[in-house]
Amino acid sequence: MKLTRTFHLLALAAAAFAPPSATAQELKPNIIFILADDMGWGDLGCYGQKKIRTPNLDRMAAEGARFTQAYSGTSVCAPSRGSLMTGRHIGHAIIRANREYQPEGQEPLPAGTFTVAALCRSAGYKTAAFGKWGLGFVDSTGAPDKMGFDFFFGYNCQRQAHNYYPDHLWRNHERVELDGKTYSHDLIAREALRWARANAGSPFFLYLAFTIPHAQYQVPVLGPYAEETWPEPMKKYAAMVTRMDADIGRLLALLKELGLDERTLVMFASDNGQDNKNCLELFQSNGPLRGSKRTMYEGGIRVPGIARWPGRIKPGAVNATPWAFYDFLPTVADLIGQPLPDGVKTDGASITPALLSGETMKRDFLYWELHEPRFMQAVRLGDWKAARHGLGAPIELYNLAKDIAEAHDVTADHPDIVQRADVILKREHVGSALWPDKAPAKSGKGKGKRKDAGTAKK
Repeated sequence: MKLTRTFHLLALAAAAFAPPSATAQELKPNIIFILADDMGWGDLGCYGQKKIRTPNLDRMAAEGARFTQAYSGTSVCAPSRGSLMTGRHIGHAIIRANREYQPEGQEPLPAGTFTVAALCRSAGYKTAAFGKWGLGFVDSTGAPDKMGFDFFFGYNCQRQAHNYYPDHLWRNHERVELDGKTYSHDLIAREALRWARANAGSPFFLYLAFTIPHAQYQVPVLGPYAEETWPEPMKKYAAMVTRMDADIGRLLALLKELGLDERTLVMFASDNGQDNKNCLELFQSNGPLRGSKRTMYEGGIRVPGIARWPGRIKPGAVNATPWAFYDFLPTVADLIGQPLPDGVKTDGASITPALLSGETMKRDFLYWELHEPRFMQAVRLGDWKAARHGLGAPIELYNLAKDIAEAHDVTADHPDIVQRADVILKREHVGSALWPDKAPAKSGKGKGKRKDAGTAKK
């Protein structure tokens, strides 16, 4: 569906709910994207979780739409987040793996990279990011303030974000010294709520990239899980998820208090699947899905996807539209009626019809690749999913409609589908000097020495 058509649909819907005196600027929706860190597809009650309590996210799904086939950008942190911000799949992306700079920070997005924050700011939006960035160290070309954000608070470096009791966070370029005893998630949530309240008078884009529930597992109190007989780290994991859920509930309550409920699209997802063996066994964190983080199977890339917008999104909707992180930027452009600048390309498509009209959209294909610990690729063609471990490696083929667990490789039965997949896998991967297909780059520029892709876990 073209941008002009879907924006017209949005305008008609907005007009139906707006007071007669509302201006065009007031009709622009606020956009909030909440991102969990390493949360599996099955970690929420609304996706089948039986042990971990997530009442606010479950309510968010009941009041909005739950997507059963939402996908991350890839199955590790930095490139997945880069895909979300830039609208590019990993075969065309600048950031394709986790790579560290010392003393803190990751491979930066280059100067001039166009992001969803820059898109919103060009439309008159206030923009802010809270939580974990991981796309460029402070003062680098990829720092949040150079990527379209007016304000940033949290961890610039995703390795630092493994510790929930840090000695510092960052407020824009200012290092905020901490005592090592303050739970960082609470500070990040508090700052995000304060910023939303302060900017309620203008359209805003809020990117809330929580560090929960990424290991290491740390939490001030175990809450309702204190008496469980589970291993202590699993009690902490569950308590972390429930703590994040409570703060999402506070954010939704704030929107209602400020009268912004019907003007705000709130989306929730995770940056990739879970890979902790205990979580996979005790909580079934990835549900019935095969694989985990750092794989191209569904357990690595299929994630929870929830969207809530009272009055615009039908409550209780369950939508099977396949979409990936690189669809977010074109969707936002569609919703706010802001065309992309000349020369800016995305690999995604607007999912506005799925959001506003409940349509189950068809996709020509969705593509992923991964560069750690080795090069891998995957493509989805309708219900077909193809994956391989290396350029030119044998293709595995699965029918997700019949085999969501990817247990039965049907390559031999469908040579025509395999051939189609092979063409796309070859075409969509564009080589990168930064991210060679067979071995990671061994040196780089920036603050200190750079570690190779895959040498530090994210």
